[in-house]
Amino acid sequence: MTESKKTVLVVEDEEDILALLHFNLIKAGYQVECATHGEEALSLAFARRPDLVLLDLMLPGVNGLEICRRLRDRESTHDLPIIMLTACGEEEDVIKGLELGADDYVTKPYSTKVLLARIQTVLRRRTDALPVADGDELVRGELRIHPGRNLVQVEGQSVELTFTEFKVLEALARRPGWVFTRYQIVNTVRGEDYAVTDRAVDVQIAGLRKKLGPCGAYIETVRGVGYRFREDL
Repeated sequence: MTESKKTVLVVEDEEDILALLHFNLIKAGYQVECATHGEEALSLAFARRPDLVLLDLMLPGVNGLEICRRLRDRESTHDLPIIMLTACGEEEDVIKGLELGADDYVTKPYSTKVLLARIQTVLRRRTDALPVADGDELVRGELRIHPGRNLVQVEGQSVELTFTEFKVLEALARRPGWVFTRYQIVNTVRGEDYAVTDRAVDVQIAGLRKKLGPCGAYIETVRGVGYRFREDL
């Protein structure tokens, strides 16, 4: 039985870039939906539920960051993989996008091979996150992590994390006391040779600590090195 093609929703207002993305994605074996402005993108995402969204941030009307926020806020698209397309020098927007739950980003101008590799990686990460036995649950103090269900509970209350935040927390919690550099955190969550700034990692950690409330203190900063999960719990 032939595996059905994955559908990518491309949101890009520059027609020449959109046409090139459409051509290369079709050539790579994907089905492609296209949108040139924010409201159209949201309508298509909600109605057709693509497998991944390739999202330009600079759009007329509703911009890419707002699209990302709305997709994450709706239950039907909460886990929809999102890759941001950003221009050089838009680090603030990249950080905001990651805070909102985007899975990845690619900076323009970009190589088609790099972009396709990023798409494959994000889709594979989602596939690899299939449920595992509940017995794999991690318990650290008042924090319970259920990898098979991507579920986190703090003092018995469920906490909603983005895919990246969950993977960062799981990586740290699996090795209490082990110091992870920022590079190691990125490598563990996103794979080797992933270009990301130290500040973007710090933002992810800050957001994670805030969501974990009293358990946020379980993640310690090792000044000048990186982060570790407390082992004295």
